[in-house]
Amino acid sequence: MTLQPELPVAADRRLLDVSGIEVVYGGAILAVADVSLTVGQGEIVALLGANGAGKSTVLKAISGLAAADRATVRQGHVRFDGQDILGTAANRLTKRGIVHVLEGRRVFSHLTVEENLLSGAFLHKPARGELVRQLDDIYAWFPRLKDKRRTLAGLTSGGEQQMLAIGRALLTQPRLVLLDEPSMGLAPTIVQEIFRIIVRLNREKGVAFLLAEQNAALSLAHASRAYFLESGRVALEGKAEDLAQRDDLHHIYLGSGA
Repeated sequence: MTLQPELPVAADRRLLDVSGIEVVYGGAILAVADVSLTVGQGEIVALLGANGAGKSTVLKAISGLAAADRATVRQGHVRFDGQDILGTAANRLTKRGIVHVLEGRRVFSHLTVEENLLSGAFLHKPARGELVRQLDDIYAWFPRLKDKRRTLAGLTSGGEQQMLAIGRALLTQPRLVLLDEPSMGLAPTIVQEIFRIIVRLNREKGVAFLLAEQNAALSLAHASRAYFLESGRVALEGKAEDLAQRDDLHHIYLGSGA
């Protein structure tokens, strides 16, 4: 597969700049090598590849969660809004506007849907009136959550838990959402609903998204640009609409939805 040059994002529009990062697990296992990518302000970018390609590792290197998995970013840099953030704790990055929605819909199963959402609002501690307004916004974006607001999160469906994880993340007031495998294990109709909401949030609120996905066809239909990872390296990058039309990609990624 031929590596395509990245379409430049103007410096004044560049929200996230990842350059040449190398990530090693346990001091010995190389998971990501020389990965570079950018996300512009208010942009949706897809990070695609098969299971084990390194997508989740890249997101964790950006969000500060790599260390929790005994992983180290050994070289390269990560800049957010022009500032070097490599090595910054995840909670501090969340305050600065980066939130990571992990793979697997990590919700507090013993808390209600609304209690889960309130845990996201705790970061900025809004006044009561503002908190009510923010919750109303989430329920407007995700009507299913309003219907289940008093239900224990562990008793909701997989799709509702994914919506809850995204809604909770939005209550941290992010500028960039790192979203890991949002379609995993969900029915196609629910996946389409979630992606429609992501696009609306992006267009109406200006929230940028970096989506790590195996479902390349779906992601390319909603993103502006994309990067394909293979064995921890960027194998291909470019405009999403151009990549979606490439015949040579269909049998590798797009035909199987991988």
